Amino acid sequence: MGVVKSRGKLVLFADADGASKFSDFERLEKIVKVNCSSLEDDKIVVCGSRRHLEKDSIAKRSLFRTFLMHGFHFLVWFLCVKGVRDTQCGFKLLTRPAALQTFSNLHVLRWAFDVDLLYIAQYLKIPIFEVDINWHECEGSKITFGSYIQMGLDLLSIRLHYLFGAWKIDANYRPENI
Repeated sequence: MGVVKSRGKLVLFADADGASKFSDFERLEKIVKVNCSSLEDDKIVVCGSRRHLEKDSIAKRSLFRTFLMHGFHFLVWFLCVKGVRDTQCGFKLLTRPAALQTFSNLHVLRWAFDVDLLYIAQYLKIPIFEVDINWHECEGSKITFGSYIQMGLDLLSIRLHYLFGAWKIDANYRPENI
C-alpha cells in the first residue's frame, strides 16, 4: 500500500478522477499546523468535505440517487463513524504517524475504505477535522447501484467484524515499526 511506504511528514491522498483541486491542500495543511505541535509525533486526520455543496448537488441528482446518498450517510453514522459529515470525499491529509497507524490497521480496500480508516482513527482517538473544499463532478466518476449495495455491505462488515473481535486495531502500533 502506497501510504505505508510514504516518507513525508504529511500524507495526502486524492481520488484519481481529479474532482478535487490540489490548491485546496493549503486549507487542509492549515488545520494540521494549527492543531499539531509536532509533525513527527502528533496524529491528525483532515478530511476534505463537499457537504457545503450538497443542496446544489441534490438538485442535479435523481430522487433515487439522493435517497441512496442519504441512506448511506445514515448507515455510516449509525454503524461506524460519528461526527464526520462527508466520509467519502477522496481528499484527505494525515500526519505521517496517523497515516501509518490507520492504514496499517485497515481491512476494507473497496469504496468504503474511507469509513474503515475514519472508524480506526476514532477508535484510536486521533482528532479528525473537516474542511470545505472545491470539488466538481467528473464525467465517468459515477458510482453504480451495485456499488451502493457493496458499500452498505462493507459498512455492516466493518461494524460486525470490529464488534465481535474478528478484526483488531493495534493501538500500540508505533511508526518506527515500519
